[in-house]
Amino acid sequence: MAHGWRNGPQGGSQDGRRSWWRPELGLAVVVLALGVLVIAGTLDVSAAASRLGLGPRFFPMLVGGSLVVVGLFYVLDVLRGGHGDPEESEDVDAAAPADRRGVGLVSGIFLAFAALLDVLGWVIGASLLFFGLSVALGAGHKGRAAVVAVVMGVATYLLFVKGLGVRLPGGPLEGVI
Repeated sequence: MAHGWRNGPQGGSQDGRRSWWRPELGLAVVVLALGVLVIAGTLDVSAAASRLGLGPRFFPMLVGGSLVVVGLFYVLDVLRGGHGDPEESEDVDAAAPADRRGVGLVSGIFLAFAALLDVLGWVIGASLLFFGLSVALGAGHKGRAAVVAVVMGVATYLLFVKGLGVRLPGGPLEGVI
């Protein structure tokens, strides 16, 4: 088929019409849009550079720019007929239905984190985020997951606040750590 267009259940309609919309294109557009949103949101950030010479805009702009570049290449690849195939080593059934419960649970955990971050502060909020995600994704030892989550929450707080000079919400622990 010309230009990578496919017919049938994978990429076109049953009656032979060309279909340009596929799930891969949807993901590619989402990646591109997220990159643009990260860059646009970062333009409002204003603060002095840290001791390392990097300001609070550096990493978000790096991530946003990378998302835009990857998103553009991904859109072009999909429009030219590219599609994702599972690796042979992956234990994935490509025909299996999506795990909507898992996706919903992980999305809910991220939304709760975003909604409660200013109230709980970074250390508590991130610890709950890390713990919730590890349990939702199948952590076998919940006690170990809780300890790792708290260590990660404190470590990322110290890295950003003390190491990079980025202000994160302290919540009830403001002034303690």
